[in-house]
Amino acid sequence: MNSPAFLPTYPSTRICIVRHGETDWNAERRIQGQTDIPLNATGHKQAHAAARGLAKEGFTALYSSDLQRTRDTAAVTAQLLQLPVIPEPGLRERNYGEYQGLTQAEIATRADYERYINRDVNFSFGNGESLNVFSERIKTTINRLAARHVGENIVLFAHGGVLDVVYRIATHRPLETARDFPIPNAALNWIEVGSPDWQLLHWGLQSHLDTTLELVSE
Repeated sequence: MNSPAFLPTYPSTRICIVRHGETDWNAERRIQGQTDIPLNATGHKQAHAAARGLAKEGFTALYSSDLQRTRDTAAVTAQLLQLPVIPEPGLRERNYGEYQGLTQAEIATRADYERYINRDVNFSFGNGESLNVFSERIKTTINRLAARHVGENIVLFAHGGVLDVVYRIATHRPLETARDFPIPNAALNWIEVGSPDWQLLHWGLQSHLDTTLELVSE
């Protein structure tokens, strides 16, 4: 599906947000958080596919979380579009504190598992970020970038947790409700940010990944 024409009825910024390519910890269902894990072979192929999917969108700026998996995903698109990668720490994944490095099976054995699985918005994993704090960081960061690029198209490279928050803000969905929407690696997700609200344009576009997935399955 093609992305929509940019025809704002009020001052706004059209933003594509891309989740980084796959890592070994993604494949193992291990929580990464702010642990700096690199892309695996599949992730590098997805990064190239994402660049092809973004090639004709006319972006004026490219921002990335400063973690390696996002920087390496962003670098391929940046080279193709001849744009610099602007590091943005505000786009980092949520800090999962004591949960970072644990698999889902390991997390299920913890005494505080119920707070995690029920999306307790005040649960901070010991020394990590609560959902409330994380959501406010993402909202503040994206609003700041949108205000810097009013009337433009920009692309952000970020993380699954970031996209979870973005979807909820754009669709007015509470943080504590269970996730019922996909967040694929290297998919393209479009929002428009301006007055008075965020608007979801397209979510989870993956047609650019079809060839990549065929290559990986061989």
